[in-house]
Amino acid sequence: MPVKSVLGERVGGRPTTYPKIPHQQLDQISPMELQEELWRRMSGLDHVRTGPSVVSLPETRALHLEQEHAFGPGTAFMRDSTEFAHLHGLLDGSLHVSLPESDAAEAVAKGWAEMHPVVRDRGHPPTLVMLYGPRDEAELETVWELVRRSHAYASGQIL
Repeated sequence: MPVKSVLGERVGGRPTTYPKIPHQQLDQISPMELQEELWRRMSGLDHVRTGPSVVSLPETRALHLEQEHAFGPGTAFMRDSTEFAHLHGLLDGSLHVSLPESDAAEAVAKGWAEMHPVVRDRGHPPTLVMLYGPRDEAELETVWELVRRSHAYASGQIL
């Protein structure tokens, strides 16, 4: 499942984000219908349960991998849990996901993501990124592929 097959350059400038916690996207907000379609897909991934995030704001919807399927390394999860991805509230539309380091670096380099502030400020491994919310159907497909990569990383299918 190589990410390079679908990860082209993101068109346009990066959105403005809040550089500290809570790490949020402030403009170029994903349309609500795209956020909901992304969540529909995310919540249908194998062996996940949905629920609140262990690290984010109350309106955030998170994906938690069932413990018996959480074969990924510790860097695939958020704060000693089985949470590997979450979608921020409708006024934001961005996501935090854990990705293998090479995928995270590529997503940042190609304009789809930025490192979470805890990577810079607290020495967290460079696997935790904010994916910018999709602005159109084509971007939805790219963001969806990155979420699938996060799921595969948490499941131990890719390292």
